[in-house]
Amino acid sequence: MGEVVNLRRERKRQARGVAEEKAAENRVRFGRTGAQKAADRAEAERTRRAHEGAELKPE
Repeated sequence: MGEVVNLRRERKRQARGVAEEKAAENRVRFGRTGAQKAADRAEAERTRRAHEGAELKPE
């Protein structure tokens, strides 16, 4: 005969596994440091300024 399994514990174990997978996805998607975010903002600002500075204005 097979091993006795507590269904409540098994459901909780599965739920923890699903939650861990979702947490891993979120760490990849949103896991950037403040310094990385600031560097990206600074780069975007430099690019915007360079683009505006090269713009030709009609006279």
